[in-house]
Amino acid sequence: MEMIHLNYPIDKSVISKLPEKQVMAIGQFDGVHLGHQEVIGRALSMASEKKIPSAVMTFYPHPKEVLGQQIYTDVITPLDHKMDCLEKLGIDYAYVLHFDESLMKLSAETFVEEVLIPLNVADLVIGFDFTFGYKGLGTPDKLIEWSNGRYGVEVVSPFTQNGIKTSSTEIRSALKDGDVMHANELLGRYYSIRGKVIGGDRRGRTIGFPTANMDIKEPYVTPAIGVYAVYTWVKGKRYKGVMSIGTKPTFSSDKRITLEVHILDFHETIYGEDIQADFVCFLRPEKKFSSVEALVAQIQQDVKAAETKLA
Repeated sequence: MEMIHLNYPIDKSVISKLPEKQVMAIGQFDGVHLGHQEVIGRALSMASEKKIPSAVMTFYPHPKEVLGQQIYTDVITPLDHKMDCLEKLGIDYAYVLHFDESLMKLSAETFVEEVLIPLNVADLVIGFDFTFGYKGLGTPDKLIEWSNGRYGVEVVSPFTQNGIKTSSTEIRSALKDGDVMHANELLGRYYSIRGKVIGGDRRGRTIGFPTANMDIKEPYVTPAIGVYAVYTWVKGKRYKGVMSIGTKPTFSSDKRITLEVHILDFHETIYGEDIQADFVCFLRPEKKFSSVEALVAQIQQDVKAAETKLA
């Protein structure tokens, strides 16, 4: 997959390097969940049928950052993570359109004429609720109206599971409630967070349960405070683990939330390594223990519970 960063107005030198025709799915696609995969999958199928490249257009930074004038901290798949998901789906081109104030104020019709048409789009594939242009006035019906035979428009119906529409909003809500299993059902995979291992207070190793403290630079949605069974990816290998999200109340009154994972049957030093935690299920809420011994006994139970869940 080739990732291409675009700015408005579209640079002519970029246009000259594009394929003559392509089928493009457009959307924010935060999470690349099963509903998004329906839209993207349709674009892939159409591109295969027509023997032309497939493409996805997404926006960065998140439009809510520009609208709200502050960093948006509820992202399910930050840009690099999203690109990895798209590549796994088999997309040929991923266009990342820089979302700024000038693009935000662009009329929907101008967006079609000055962004989509120059990109040699043969067909557009969008979700039923896709909107674009200034104040979101562009709709699927408008895309069809303005096509004038220059491109086709495929509108994909909502994807539902057990009567619930799959949406990024529903996934964020589930994660904040600690219901990672529901989030995983909607995503079609485990919800995951990536970060770099940094030094902590090293208290875990003194009680027999060393942890990898994750420094999270990207604005991921943080699941509810508590303890989770996770799979942890280190140097391309997957290990079972127990993730604690919280403030470590047994040892500190500091309210700063940290993410640390005890990786089962793992004895390497991995400071500075990038790791990924895949959330499998919630084990228990965070608790303040009366003694270190009580904490150790609980961690032993957590490890057994995680081994059972991850078996």
